[in-house]
Amino acid sequence: MEIPELIIGGKYSDERGSLFFNNNFNVAAIKRIYFIENADTELIRGWTGHKIEQRWFSATQGSFFIRLIKINNWETPAAKSEILEFEVNADSLDVLYMPKGYVSAIQAKTEGAKLLVMVDHALGEVDDDYRFPVDYFKKLS
Repeated sequence: MEIPELIIGGKYSDERGSLFFNNNFNVAAIKRIYFIENADTELIRGWTGHKIEQRWFSATQGSFFIRLIKINNWETPAAKSEILEFEVNADSLDVLYMPKGYVSAIQAKTEGAKLLVMVDHALGEVDDDYRFPVDYFKKLS
């Protein structure tokens, strides 16, 4: 079973400026990319998930909180679930990997933050969008 993973990037700076890198991130599976820019830091975009598609997230400006849940049943998932919490920010080129079978909730931590989203399927290649209300899931006690 695949699990979410934060793939750590880095930054090198000298008198010329800065270079952001992630030498551990293999982009071979990526077929499309897009950006998310939330309207404000209060908005939580979620819960959206995929049985088949995988996602990779990287902040290109500012920072984001990203919460992930492994779905046990796509028709009626458990409302009380383990919520994995991650933070990605543009100060390093960290990449958060979300395997298939998960839903995400995305919240900008800083105003004007931009999140690069990379996907392993072309648009329309599979019918694989599942959405749940933002208040559907509760943390396990």
